[in-house]
Amino acid sequence: MALATTDASGKALEVNQRLQDNPIFRQIAVMVGIAASVALGVAVVLWSQTPNYSLLYGNLAQKDAMEIVQALQQIGIEYQVDQSTGAVMVPSADLQEARMNLAGQGLPHSDSLGFELLQQDTGFNTSRLVEAARYQRAMEGELARSIATLANIESARVHLATPKQSVFVRQRKVPSASVVIKLYSGRTLEKGQVEAISHLVASSVPELNVSQVTVVDHKGKLLSGGDKSAQMAMSTSQFEYTRELEAHYKQRIEDILSPLLGQDNLRAEVAAEVDFTVIEQTQESYNPDMSALRSEQINEQQSRLGEIQGVPGALTNQPPAAGNAPEQAGGPESEAATPINTSKRATRNFELDKTISHTRLPSNNLRRLSVAVVVNDRVVLGEDGTPQRIQRTPEEITRITNLVKETVGFNIQRGDSVQVINESFFIPAPPEPLPELEIWEEAWFWDAVRQAGGVLLVLLLIFGVLKPTMNRLTAQVVTPGVGGEGVAGGGVAGEGGIEGTLEGAEGEGLALEGDETIKLPGPGSYEKTIDAARGMIENDPKRVAQVVKKWIAEDAG
Repeated sequence: MALATTDASGKALEVNQRLQDNPIFRQIAVMVGIAASVALGVAVVLWSQTPNYSLLYGNLAQKDAMEIVQALQQIGIEYQVDQSTGAVMVPSADLQEARMNLAGQGLPHSDSLGFELLQQDTGFNTSRLVEAARYQRAMEGELARSIATLANIESARVHLATPKQSVFVRQRKVPSASVVIKLYSGRTLEKGQVEAISHLVASSVPELNVSQVTVVDHKGKLLSGGDKSAQMAMSTSQFEYTRELEAHYKQRIEDILSPLLGQDNLRAEVAAEVDFTVIEQTQESYNPDMSALRSEQINEQQSRLGEIQGVPGALTNQPPAAGNAPEQAGGPESEAATPINTSKRATRNFELDKTISHTRLPSNNLRRLSVAVVVNDRVVLGEDGTPQRIQRTPEEITRITNLVKETVGFNIQRGDSVQVINESFFIPAPPEPLPELEIWEEAWFWDAVRQAGGVLLVLLLIFGVLKPTMNRLTAQVVTPGVGGEGVAGGGVAGEGGIEGTLEGAEGEGLALEGDETIKLPGPGSYEKTIDAARGMIENDPKRVAQVVKKWIAEDAG
């Protein structure tokens, strides 16, 4: 153990001595190169360990970005801020975790504030105009929040126009509203959803009609049908009703035939003709057999006419002559001869049985129903075990037809028709499996390549730069010296050991074996050895002096 420690110390001292024997500028250059190599290796290692960053949130206000950064610091998730766009980025592996944690804290805040505006301190000098504007802004924010909760909608903005009402009824103005919605990429809104948004806004603002609500998407497309007439809206509702009725009958057919034939062995379609005519009738009827005397009035008159005298003409208008009174008055014969005028009138009022009826017939009358059903062949196993298709028998088709008729409520007086046929369904080819991603398209591949590249680069720096440099610095260079009958010379040692060679005239040379043995040159090479030694003394006198010191020390020992 002591011998090994001594050898290690001796080698360390020898390496140190060899480093000191190099020129100062060479030592500085080597040190700078080693430091640069180490720094480059450390940079490569850090670069290979740096994770990929993904966008967390973009287009953030500075206040929201500051709150998000503070929340990420508290959570302990690394982040980066893009200097050009101000977007906050986090490592790809922590993206979903960061979003969930921020969502739990209510970050980022929505641009549309609701009734939180009314909770802020307004001071004592706030006017009624400012208060009304803040209340309207709060209403718009609350509506925008409600609309943004619907599916397929990323964000929404609501603008309300509520004019100041006049005390005169004729001069009143109706309020209006406009909604701008931003949809997720590749998403659309159905007509029913647009109408739901319009009714939602109209129901939230007093005296706001649905026709005064305009809905526009982020591409500038008008979604609400405010310009449609009442007739068009009615036609649309009638079409929707017909579609729902047909879908109802179709579902009933599939529900009853699927357990018998299989879900994929039948196709059904229903066409319904619906009469939307609105008919109203008003009828008034009397029953003459049921009458009752309500009132009766009888008027009877009788008068007696005087005897007709004189001859019609001028003489009749003359006054009569003096007449003589008769001695006897007229008797009963004269009274009987006088005519009598009699008038009799009777008025009777009767009450009859009166019936008044107002009938409004339903408008959604099913006029005719047409049903078409296609069933697939029966599949049976053959003798060899392979499936075979067999046409269905007429009896089976008849049973299926009767079953469909009972399902849809077949009415021959209404003109309904049901058609069931048997055809072989086309079997599509199985879909090809999705192509697997190449290994270089995987998310982890480039991270692994970067780390492996960093390791290879570090190994290259160690074994390709640092090790050869240290070997050249610590290699023993044998310099010529004078001893006995000749002088020994040498060259720079290789990596395998320390040895030098000077060629002689006869092919012999002198070499250093290990660190101790020196072979003298053979005969005929003395002059060449002297010339080589002189050249080495001129080029590197320090190394020559070191060799001479070593020889002297060995002789003294």
